[in-house]
Amino acid sequence: MRTSGGQSLLRLSPPPSRPTDRLVLLAAARRIVVLLVGLTAATAVVSLALGAAAGASVDRSLSLGFYIVGSFLLIGGFFVGNRGPLRSIGDQGLFGFWGRKGVRPVSATERREEMNVSVVYVLVGLFMLVLGIVTDNRVRLY
Repeated sequence: MRTSGGQSLLRLSPPPSRPTDRLVLLAAARRIVVLLVGLTAATAVVSLALGAAAGASVDRSLSLGFYIVGSFLLIGGFFVGNRGPLRSIGDQGLFGFWGRKGVRPVSATERREEMNVSVVYVLVGLFMLVLGIVTDNRVRLY
């Protein structure tokens, strides 16, 4: 069956469906788990290599690595979340001091994105600090 414009009224495929909240949350959980596992593994490998080179014990190497990475992430989250309401105009690049000058206000989307990034940095930093506490044999948790 066709309309007067020649378009078919029958659809061969259903209209694209919007992902449900459950699927979006599952995808977000999967991404955060991959981030945490990957960062933990990378930190552990580098910490163990540096600890072996320095002659430190395994638990001390791991705990220091987790403490250092967690601290840097917390500091980074603080600075990302506390940027001012103005940004420079254009891409300044490597030699931004001699380029175009000027500032512009931050859009609501940019502000929301920087706050989201800040929260992720802080939460992942706290996770790494907790791992450092758990692996530190000098700290009694019971």
